[in-house]
Amino acid sequence: MSAQSDTRKARPGSWQPATTSDPMLRKHGSLGRPISRVDGPLKVQGKARFAAEYPYENICYAALVFSRIARGRITRIETTAAERAPGVVLVMTYRNAPRMKAPSLMMSSPSAAGASDLPVMQSDEIHWNGQAVALVLGETQEQADHAASLIEVDYASLPADTSFEEAKKKPRQLETLLGQPPILEIGDAENALKASPVQVDNVYRTPRHNHNAIELHAATVAWKGDELRVHDATQMIDLTAGQLADIFGIDKEKVRVSSPYVGGGFGGKCLWDHQILACAAAKLAQRPVRIMLSREGVFRLVGGRTVTEQRVAFGADNDGTLNSLIHTGVVAMTLHNSCPEQFTFPARHLYAAKTFRLAQEVADMDMLANTFMRAPGEAVGTFALESALDELADKLGIDPIELRKRIEPEKDPTSGKAFSSRHIIEAYEAGAKQFGWHRRNPMPRQSREGEWLIGMGCATATYPYHRFPGTAASIRLTADGRITVSTAVHDMGMGTATAQTQHIAARLGVLADRITFEYGDSALPRGVIAGGSTQTASIGGAVIAATEVFVEELIKLAGNASPLAGLSLADVEPRDNGIGHRNDPGRFETYESILRRSGRSELVCQADAPPPAEMEAFSMHSYGAQFCEVRVSEITGEIRVTRFLGSFDAGRILNAKTATSQFKGGIVMGIGLALTEETNFDERTGRIVNASLAEYHVPVQMDVPRIDIIYTDKADPQAPMGARGIGEIGITGVGAAVANAVFNATGKRIRDLPITLDKMI
Repeated sequence: MSAQSDTRKARPGSWQPATTSDPMLRKHGSLGRPISRVDGPLKVQGKARFAAEYPYENICYAALVFSRIARGRITRIETTAAERAPGVVLVMTYRNAPRMKAPSLMMSSPSAAGASDLPVMQSDEIHWNGQAVALVLGETQEQADHAASLIEVDYASLPADTSFEEAKKKPRQLETLLGQPPILEIGDAENALKASPVQVDNVYRTPRHNHNAIELHAATVAWKGDELRVHDATQMIDLTAGQLADIFGIDKEKVRVSSPYVGGGFGGKCLWDHQILACAAAKLAQRPVRIMLSREGVFRLVGGRTVTEQRVAFGADNDGTLNSLIHTGVVAMTLHNSCPEQFTFPARHLYAAKTFRLAQEVADMDMLANTFMRAPGEAVGTFALESALDELADKLGIDPIELRKRIEPEKDPTSGKAFSSRHIIEAYEAGAKQFGWHRRNPMPRQSREGEWLIGMGCATATYPYHRFPGTAASIRLTADGRITVSTAVHDMGMGTATAQTQHIAARLGVLADRITFEYGDSALPRGVIAGGSTQTASIGGAVIAATEVFVEELIKLAGNASPLAGLSLADVEPRDNGIGHRNDPGRFETYESILRRSGRSELVCQADAPPPAEMEAFSMHSYGAQFCEVRVSEITGEIRVTRFLGSFDAGRILNAKTATSQFKGGIVMGIGLALTEETNFDERTGRIVNASLAEYHVPVQMDVPRIDIIYTDKADPQAPMGARGIGEIGITGVGAAVANAVFNATGKRIRDLPITLDKMI
């Protein structure tokens, strides 16, 4: 019998948010269990192909040449020696590159995935120090690299804004801050601050940070006529396909992007110039092309977190009541991107205050476009906000956790919306108990062992819940009872495929080993980006909608001869590899039986997730309480983080193992933010000078202490599956927790990250 399918959208408004009593998750089986990642065996056996590992006949390899000035023009580019070098296939510069449309900015159009809207290799103009000015294709990578070293480039420099101190003197007002007003005022916060008996008013600074994922940015591309095939390391498959189609002037259906395995991203694995240049070079050479950036190339061509300068002020009564909360400041950005590092967002939702002033500006510089980096805004915003709150607690003589209890809001303090679910105080209490917070001496410099001063600090973690519209999923049931669920989403190592396999198994009442979760390909039903902690909820909404269509269609197929005859969707629940009446165990039929009797070999159903109405109705966030213990050498100023505990309120946990790994990974990254990570930007030239892992210091094994993770595991009644995002929250609050612990140990307040030895002496 030939395969048949039913592909249609879910009925508008048919999906309702999941709750703890969600009938399809009542017998959740594997949901929440610490199941190992389904892609683990392929990865440890080396069978999981990453972007730079796809084989093509007659493939050639790309190398790039980067500019050495911040702004100006190319006056001479000599490529003759490179063109004559052994194995060279092509040398591409602005003089012979295909004419391409400039990419559009992220979120500025339905297909936008670009970090910058600058044209790529279309003229002699230079916009930042590190811009690609030439690409060489070679028969081998070594030949391409050698030929690239032979290219000579001369420049005419133009005046460039490369000093943050100078640029911030002429700040630019934003029209919007990622869809929110850039200025939010409630009452007269400045006067309320002045009138308050207790005041804290300080400036906090955070440096630039660069992405350093384990997997270097890479792509393998090939043209077949006007059809483009791209194997990419990306966290935005669908947007990349749409953007490349727009850039090269072809239909989106003619661009296929796949990215089943990504070795780390956190905001950096977007559409950058290297993928566009590889596609252009492949078009010219009429051969497949592989490009993989060097570690230095990542620093030159891929943006990171931008520098911030933040003012946080609290005005309080002696009992801790907040009369005023002020969080303002400026970040560096370029005129060609839209990533303003929204550090004021946490202050909008965390604490009750009588007045607010929250405002953010940008200082435009001639530099590589900055981009999203794990918990953009919140990672550095919580450093300033939570450090200032710790200063206020110390000034008031109130325990920091007790102060937070006193200023806990009943509803969102700036929007007035009800919280969908909020158990942050519970997270603090559980974390404090397990961490041994009661042993903390509130007076600095009171705990020591020999030369080591010992201190404890805490801070709040927070990240907003998002669910992007437009996600679709299909469900395919075959005659052997196996189920394949497909959607064009991503797994960058965080366990997406594993958690969704567990969710699908629970929702359809089958064992996890009977499920295949198909993802990582733009040919599949439309997915969303892996960013903003959105993907899990977005996939969940689409799977729920597709499940409803699937179950309804099976009831129809069952017919009058089935025990399910006459039942509706509201009467049944999937269980035991089939569908049964909710209250009558005898009325049941397996999926295989329904297909067999209907004469079908398979059933395929597809549905779109309904719009994320919950985001309009409620204030939705994940929360956490971060606890840190440090030891600081009184002789050298060396800081050692000796213990860390994260206590999280992130809704239902879908997989205990992968979730714990995500939380821990964020905390490790936060320790780097606090103590070691800093991109050194030479303001004389606009060049990043520590463009390697030898000089850009990420935490290594000896920097990472024992990290304990606990969580409330309380389902959010408004979110699909009851789950909120966890990918980004782990890093938030960590910088402040470390800084607050350093203060408790030494009595020194460090308001300028990273906290290096020179700041302690």
